Amino acid sequence: MVIVRAMGGLGNQLQQYALYRKLEHMGRDVRLDISWFRNASFHAGVAAGRELELDCLKLRPYKAASKEEIRTVLGRLWEEKEGIGDKLRRKLHPQAAPAFEESDMYHEQVFSMENKYLVGYWACEKYYADIMDILREDISFPPAADTGLQRRNDEVIRKMEETQSVSVHIRRGDYLDDVNKSLFGGICTDAYYQKAIAYMREKLPDAKFFFFSDDIPYVREQYQETAYQIVDWNQGRDSLYDMMLMSRCKHNICANSTFSFWGARLNAHRGKVMIRPSIHKNTQVCVPGQMKELWKGWVLVTPQGELPGGQNA
Repeated sequence: MVIVRAMGGLGNQLQQYALYRKLEHMGRDVRLDISWFRNASFHAGVAAGRELELDCLKLRPYKAASKEEIRTVLGRLWEEKEGIGDKLRRKLHPQAAPAFEESDMYHEQVFSMENKYLVGYWACEKYYADIMDILREDISFPPAADTGLQRRNDEVIRKMEETQSVSVHIRRGDYLDDVNKSLFGGICTDAYYQKAIAYMREKLPDAKFFFFSDDIPYVREQYQETAYQIVDWNQGRDSLYDMMLMSRCKHNICANSTFSFWGARLNAHRGKVMIRPSIHKNTQVCVPGQMKELWKGWVLVTPQGELPGGQNA
């Protein structure tokens, strides 16, 4: 049995669910562990509180790991904190350790592991790119409980269908906190968005841009052209409908945020253009050839507003 831990925000949860579905699609005996959301000690250091949002979506049902199944795979690590010796053994003999923790952008070996507890965010497109059509069928959004909100979203979807619609996600919020700023800040710069919008306009002269953000006042101040529409009504628990609306746009400009990555991934338009930053975190270095292999079909833009590695302008 292989168990995938679910944790983080909705975008990360969808990536863990996608890895779960990939393993299931391969015929593996796999479970999804959702206990992270019930144990406050697991995410005490997380800057933004998280809830299990997968169950707010309409999903192909998943098998949740039971305590007994987790204990069977993890052994004594189920009840004991991993010690220095455990960490050393896991580093020297990763195949023998009961838990495998993500440490690089892509780990091919997760698909051949047995009796393993997988911990990571699994953001890389290559993990599940070959089943994205299946995932689009597996993942959908329920109607909003508020009929007025549903009507407003339906109205903007009609606009998106009638135009060369481009979603633009600008994430600030928790990325401005001291905990996250050094890791995620300074990546989706003004130069990044200027280049991404210019790239879209070159490909799509009549593009209409739909902006989504957790800092609406900032976006209203910065983006005031008539070709821009700001979507500001999906708030709080209803913010998942921003992801749904991003997916209904024909093209996507993402932040360094898995939330907007999934808005683009769930976009079913075959001729779509997807733009993402060349790095997700400041600890990463963009290797254009590697990124082209791991994120096929995506256009990369650097924080300096450049296209790395000879991408088509």
